[in-house]
Amino acid sequence: MALNTSAEAPVPVGEVSRLIGGWIDRLGAVWVEGQITQMSRRPGQGVVFMTLRDPSYDISVSVTCFRQVFDAVADVVSEGAHVVVHAKPEWYAPRGQLSLRAAEIRPVGVGQLLVRLEQLKRSLAAEGLFAPGRKKALPFLPHRVGLVCGRASAAERDVLEVARRRWPAVRFEVRNVAVQGVHAVPQVVQAVKELDALAEVDVIVVARGGGSVEDLLPFSDEQLVRTVAECRTPVVSAIGHEPDSPLLDLVADLRASTPTDAAKKVVPDVGEELERVRQLRDRALRTVRGLLEREERGLAHALARPAMEHPQRMVDEREAELTALAARGRRVLGHLLDRADSELSHTWARVVSLSPAATLERGYAVLQRTDGGVVRSPADVRDGDALRARVSEGEFAVRVEPAQEGAEGA
Repeated sequence: MALNTSAEAPVPVGEVSRLIGGWIDRLGAVWVEGQITQMSRRPGQGVVFMTLRDPSYDISVSVTCFRQVFDAVADVVSEGAHVVVHAKPEWYAPRGQLSLRAAEIRPVGVGQLLVRLEQLKRSLAAEGLFAPGRKKALPFLPHRVGLVCGRASAAERDVLEVARRRWPAVRFEVRNVAVQGVHAVPQVVQAVKELDALAEVDVIVVARGGGSVEDLLPFSDEQLVRTVAECRTPVVSAIGHEPDSPLLDLVADLRASTPTDAAKKVVPDVGEELERVRQLRDRALRTVRGLLEREERGLAHALARPAMEHPQRMVDEREAELTALAARGRRVLGHLLDRADSELSHTWARVVSLSPAATLERGYAVLQRTDGGVVRSPADVRDGDALRARVSEGEFAVRVEPAQEGAEGA
């Protein structure tokens, strides 16, 4: 229950400590899992002091137990071991300190660790943290590579040397951390977050050499797995050797079998790229040459055609055709004109032969009365009428005389 206190009515420290002790006593015994980080086992003392730590959350609690409790597991439990402790929380009022009084200690074996890892693996996989669709592609040539590894470790040396040998211009942002033990998880998580926050870091490599299942356990920690899953920067896992497979391998965007393999996958080999450029250049040159040769052959074939060898020939042929057509036209027109002239001459001859003038030329004459009428019959005139006679050479006046005996006409 909450205490009713104020600045005028405070509660003494002893009373607060006593109340906290009472609340903790009601908690009862609990099973606690953690990693032993410190242990004090002095000869002659009946009590063993230990510190039990949760590596995922960087939280520790003191544990005490009677010597006979610890002696039961002394051969298999040491600093760094994972254990399960059945203990009752205790409050030491004079110092205001919480501790656990252990009644039983059980070491967590490799089999149990693997079972728990498998359960965690299934749980995280069900959330989709290992889905291939979440994987991010690595850049072809990163400007800066973030490296999380142990200080002066073989993994750091392998990654740096191999990467710089492959691409001398590569730059690294290195974070040295604990890669095993109780401090590994918080330090690795913090290093990954720091590198992910740097805009110039294009890829992050988490590297560690080989080790036992217990040594590699921090890289299967749930907190680290979730941190990597939330990274915006591609993460490469290079933990242990080929057979080792912590959960970090599953959540990372790329899994490398070794730190050396990670360096090979993160940066390209300058020699290989130069050779690839040379091959592409040679291929492009061959392609261009082939294209030019093909076009040259086509051009030569086109130039070899008669029309291209003697381009004037086409003009000459068309000129000859035009000349022939013009001559033919003139001939046809001449024939038509000659025929028309002949027909006109014949018609003119017929007209002339049939014209009155031609008749007059043969000695005939045309008699006309004064009114212009033509005399066609003797009955058309009377004696004494004045007439005009028209002959081929002109005309003259005549008069009708009486007809003589035995004569006809006028």
